[in-house]
Amino acid sequence: MKSNFLINTLFPLICIIIIISSSIKGSFSLRPAIKNYQNFNNNNNNNYADNYTPIPANFSIKWYDQKLDHFNYVETQRFKQRYIVSTDHWCDGCPIFFYAGNEGDIFMFANNTGFMWENARRFRAMVLFAEHRYYGKSIPFGKLDRNLQHLGYLTTEQALADFAELLEFINDTEPKAANSPVVTFGGSYGGMLAAWFRMKYPHLTVGALAASAPILQFPGIYDCNGYFDIVSKDFKDYSVNCYESIRKSWPAVRRLLDTVDGRKWLSKTFVMCKPLEETQKEDFVSWLSNTWESLAMIDYPNPASFLQPLPAYPIREVCKLLTDPTKTDRLLLEDIYRGASIYYNYTGKTKCNDISLQAQDLGTDAWNFQACTEMVLPVCANGQTDMFWDRPWNLTEFSDGCRKTYGVPSDKEKAIILFGGKHIGAATNIIFSQGSRDPWSVGGVLKTVAPSLPAILIPNACHHEDLRSEGPNDPPELKAARNQEIQIIGDWIKQHYRQIDPNLYRQWVHNFNGDLVTDI
Repeated sequence: MKSNFLINTLFPLICIIIIISSSIKGSFSLRPAIKNYQNFNNNNNNNYADNYTPIPANFSIKWYDQKLDHFNYVETQRFKQRYIVSTDHWCDGCPIFFYAGNEGDIFMFANNTGFMWENARRFRAMVLFAEHRYYGKSIPFGKLDRNLQHLGYLTTEQALADFAELLEFINDTEPKAANSPVVTFGGSYGGMLAAWFRMKYPHLTVGALAASAPILQFPGIYDCNGYFDIVSKDFKDYSVNCYESIRKSWPAVRRLLDTVDGRKWLSKTFVMCKPLEETQKEDFVSWLSNTWESLAMIDYPNPASFLQPLPAYPIREVCKLLTDPTKTDRLLLEDIYRGASIYYNYTGKTKCNDISLQAQDLGTDAWNFQACTEMVLPVCANGQTDMFWDRPWNLTEFSDGCRKTYGVPSDKEKAIILFGGKHIGAATNIIFSQGSRDPWSVGGVLKTVAPSLPAILIPNACHHEDLRSEGPNDPPELKAARNQEIQIIGDWIKQHYRQIDPNLYRQWVHNFNGDLVTDI
């Protein structure tokens, strides 16, 4: 019998589905985002990524022969690491905008980080996106499996060292890059990597924009209830009836899941590709929960297709359909289905919902392994201050599940020991930006630690919304945050040039286009 452990590991991370059940209940980890990244990578065969992209520039796809292990002299194997590079606006010695790839296909992030592309012209910057090892097409050993001799090289230290070596390669092989300041960007897990890269390799990057980076969301230093509290508040702020409809849907769902007739009705009402089995009760509940979690992350003011094709403010559209929490079970769940369809089928092109779509996709094991070993990012619910149900998180149970699945226990202290946890005051030149409506903001840096470690809290913004392209509905607070980030990044670059050679600074300013010079 399959186990719920992997579902609970990935589900509070992204949205879509993975079927694997277990005795561990309420064990969660990072962000509702991972699954869709994997879906993008594996289910579309990368045709979208390779042949069509909204990237607003000419770019090249290249491969670097990367070390498998950066930390010993015994292992000499290498693997092909994919990266995207654009030099449309770049000039001799001008900046490099570097994106620290997260847990998915690199095009997923290149397509959704318009802030970098839009400001490349302003800063005359090369744009460089590096794919994270074990994701997308940068797979050591050619394929993913659970052999610890293969998967054991998947760590944040190795990924950061990959980025360092790639940047050194660019510097060594591109004569124009010798004096180029590197600014690192990242969102969510990528934001964590961006911050940690600046901490670990400050000689390679002048600063980092760490957007929606939950670097404090580790056991012992944060309240695990905060994630679901914000998800719930995002819905409640639109409509109390919407919030109550979702809150009251869970016992209704479970009552129907407990009977053969109820599962048959749910399968038909929710247009399941396959009839729900008795063993899929928790899988279905997790799938439905993940819908609301993901919507809270990406309730953007402009239409977007980051995780799914969605309208502007999709929660608003959902709540228009959830108006009466007093309805009987089946009538209430018919409304819930219509609301969920805003997320899963806004375009009307989805023929059916398949919660077991990725059951056999070992690609999801990469993030599950990281979430088990070092990225132990708990989230929990209490059913009182949120619209979910009592979902405790227990480290012992979680770690035991990891040991059973991968042969290794969770290392909850590792990231804190390596990168400092709350004690980051010795670092410099990192912007920590958070959206106040982003569930992952509870694990982020919300207060400025030092003048060179500014925290920018963006009112009413969602998950790394500042990294997205400008849109017609962008609120003033979002525009102001981006302008503040641009100013800070400009200051880093000016400081770099002035320390090396004032003539380089004057040359860089000279290369700006017209009135853009006065913006920095």
